[in-house]
Amino acid sequence: MSALEELSELLSGSARAIVIAQRDVDLRSLAGENNLFVLKIAEGSLAAGGRGGGFGERRVVSVKLFRYKDGACEKLFETEDEARASQFEVPYHVARIPLTLRDGTEAMGYGVVEPELVGNYMARTK
Repeated sequence: MSALEELSELLSGSARAIVIAQRDVDLRSLAGENNLFVLKIAEGSLAAGGRGGGFGERRVVSVKLFRYKDGACEKLFETEDEARASQFEVPYHVARIPLTLRDGTEAMGYGVVEPELVGNYMARTK
C-alpha cells in the first residue's frame, strides 16, 4: 500500500484518529507542502465519553507522520511503541475539521490545523 493510499484510508476510516496538520488537508492534487500527524487513540470502554468532542480517554497508541509535496506523498515516521507514542499528546482544542480525500469527497474528522504544533511534534520524531 502506498503512503497516499494508507493516509486516505486512515482519514476516511472508522478508526479513532486525530489529525494534526500544518495546513488544510486536501489530497486531490497534493499541491504545495503539508506535514500531518495521524494520532490513533486507544479503543475501549473508556474512549467514548467524559470529554468534549466525544473523546474520553486520550491515550495515543500509534503515531504516523505523512508529508505531501508537489504531487508526492511519503510516510516519514511511524511508531506503535507505547512509550514513544505517549510523547504526542492530543491537544485539548481538537475540533471537527474538513478533510478533502483523493477522489474529491469531503470527510469530517477530528483534528487541528496548527503549524507550530506540527513543528513541535516533528522535533519529537528524531
